[in-house]
Amino acid sequence: TSESNINPIVFELEGFHVPPGYSSFLFVLALFNYMVVLMGNGVVVCVIIIDKNLHRPMFVMICHLVVCDLLGATAVLPRLMMHFLTGERRIAHIPAIAQAFSVHTYGVATQTLLGAMAYDRYIAVCEPLRYHAIMTSARLHSCCGLAWFVALLCIAVLFAFHMNTPLCGNIIKHVYCSNRAILRLACRSTPINNIYGIFIIIAFSYFRILQASVKRSNVDSGVRSKAFQTCTSHLVVYVLYEIASVIIIVSHRFASASQDIKKFFSILFIIIPPAINPIIYGLVSKELRSSIIKHFTKQVFHKK
Repeated sequence: TSESNINPIVFELEGFHVPPGYSSFLFVLALFNYMVVLMGNGVVVCVIIIDKNLHRPMFVMICHLVVCDLLGATAVLPRLMMHFLTGERRIAHIPAIAQAFSVHTYGVATQTLLGAMAYDRYIAVCEPLRYHAIMTSARLHSCCGLAWFVALLCIAVLFAFHMNTPLCGNIIKHVYCSNRAILRLACRSTPINNIYGIFIIIAFSYFRILQASVKRSNVDSGVRSKAFQTCTSHLVVYVLYEIASVIIIVSHRFASASQDIKKFFSILFIIIPPAINPIIYGLVSKELRSSIIKHFTKQVFHKK
């Protein structure tokens, strides 16, 4: 039918231009990155679940962010490995939409979850005496649920706008499927709906935390130190995501730049943050680091 000709069932990802002999090397790099993501994030989640002392809002939210990181990495890296190993570029329509939906959800859910973390840290630093009364278990799960709901709703609306858009072509000029990459194949011009504003809320929350700590530092010299200690890991993760996002946006503004370079920058926020975040949490959070070392040491001595 004419409809099946307009809407291709199978897309073809342009992917990277891999020089002869480099496919295996790139496959090993992608595999190593994915294993680091799985192991690092897996250790963080397992330790938080096992250690009851870590059953607190901040660490529960870290678990949610870990799940988000795993979603993004799993949506892209396995197919990228298959591309390097076998040269396979084809992807069916439904898996393509699923990959695009997962990647966009990862991007937005990261922001909404960091927003929930900012709210939690704001209460902890600015209202320390009322923290446990405000951040109850119900409030914690509501914040996390709302973060996921807002992300999923935003992406569902984004995709719903262009669900029945006819496509003229099937070659996606990208490494993975995204809403924008698919819509470039549209037979007519389509308004791209971008999501803004979430990062402003996060930045404002951390600004208020630090502002409050400076104001109170004359009364309590330990408040400022506590503010920086409790927010450092969150701020580092937040800045890391924003830097990756800015690099992606800027790289696409230079038409003369190599297409492979642009594609590499476009997957930075998927391959770098999920691998580095567990290290950031482990280095900055003394409690989490101590718990990981304790359980690792216990396992080693138990085997001996």
